[in-house]
Amino acid sequence: MDQEIYTQMRAVEDAHWWFNGRKRIVAQMIESLHLPKDARLLDAGCGTGGNLQLLARYGSVKGLEFDENAIRLARTRGVGEIMQAAFPDKIPLSGETFDLVVLLDVLEHIEEDVATLRALGGLLDPEGRLLLTVPAFPFLWCKHDDLHHHKRRYTARTLTQAIEAAGLKVQYLSYFNMWLFPMVAAVRVVQKWFPPKDCDGELTVPPRFANTFLEWLFGSERFFLGRVKLPFGVSLLAVVQKGEQR
Repeated sequence: MDQEIYTQMRAVEDAHWWFNGRKRIVAQMIESLHLPKDARLLDAGCGTGGNLQLLARYGSVKGLEFDENAIRLARTRGVGEIMQAAFPDKIPLSGETFDLVVLLDVLEHIEEDVATLRALGGLLDPEGRLLLTVPAFPFLWCKHDDLHHHKRRYTARTLTQAIEAAGLKVQYLSYFNMWLFPMVAAVRVVQKWFPPKDCDGELTVPPRFANTFLEWLFGSERFFLGRVKLPFGVSLLAVVQKGEQR
């Protein structure tokens, strides 16, 4: 992503409803996995480190990130060890395994998504899990995807295909951010016909009441995820485990 986007992200990710709503969902999913005490966790593509403190609740954390500016910003949080990496081939963790690898809105940035999933699957302990999120539905593609250098948006079918092609097994997969989907879809469709004149991708926190309400609404989906599969949403979430050895 562009350097300015990382700077904007670091400035708002501790307060913005979307980041905090997703943290609520991720926390609920992690707790449902019943990780061992003092678990080993890896934040693959940790960006500016917005999820490190959350992950540190469950054990020791390491982070991988490609961008040097993002690494610098992540290290200012003082949580875990942050290392530079490039997926799928340059991962400085030879011989290490983890109880949980998280890949939160990262896979869509990577050209070689199957090879990346395969490489991260190789870092899992035999009973370990990979928790990932990605943006959903190609028809929702907009200027935001271009600005953030996305390669693709997924459907449940295409994400499952990528996971299985990597030799991994889907334990659970569901759409999420369902409550806001109708509004987001309507706006994206309208923008395809009437592109906005100004769309610089700036990340800003809405007014306090709106921000609090949207965080609550988005985060409330954690009570369903892991128990049922939501039929649609702006994003997808999957829990993945090692495939059966052949």
